[in-house]
Amino acid sequence: MRYDRTIDVLFQGDSITDTGRNRNDISSLGTGYASRIAGKLYLQNAEASPFFVNRGISGNRVSDLYARWNEDAIYLQPKRLSILIGVNDAWRIMNGLPEGAADRFESAYRHLLDITKEYLPDTGLILCEPFILNCGATAERWNDWKSLVTKYQAIVRNLADEYEALFVALQKPLDDACSRADAPFWAHDGVHPTVAGHELIANEWIKTIQNSKLAM
Repeated sequence: MRYDRTIDVLFQGDSITDTGRNRNDISSLGTGYASRIAGKLYLQNAEASPFFVNRGISGNRVSDLYARWNEDAIYLQPKRLSILIGVNDAWRIMNGLPEGAADRFESAYRHLLDITKEYLPDTGLILCEPFILNCGATAERWNDWKSLVTKYQAIVRNLADEYEALFVALQKPLDDACSRADAPFWAHDGVHPTVAGHELIANEWIKTIQNSKLAM
């Protein structure tokens, strides 16, 4: 559905973005970083009555985003589009699943951005860095996980440069945070952020966007 209000920020991604949002409530942002970002920016910009929408879906890979992009992005015509994706692409490969037989992360992401630029040329793009921490699901094969996700991080950073998008760095802030508390404090299974992890992501996102041309 298209909303009767302009969307100031559309959040897209997997479970890290989804965080249990209510599919039947257009104002539901879930319990994660999207909700925290919206809460702070609603407060700061109350006079402008901004509108935030979360269309993250748990389990999605970048190719899943592409498959639903017409109805969940292009049709919605957001002013700003924020994407955080990648860990499920890595997970399928690390677990040797059929969906991970070919690594299509870069090619699918590029297709996604191409169609976005074509149909939403005035939408501000925000690409968030995929991340992992060394605990839980990633710990047993940490070096393999780190090698693959580091590759994805470089891809996202390069795509942000190429497509004139903002890049929200997350791995270093999370790594630095692990000097304050151990990794499970920030991401209980090495992938999904805790309350503290989501707050950190929200802070990094707001700091990046509010000091840019896409500031609200």
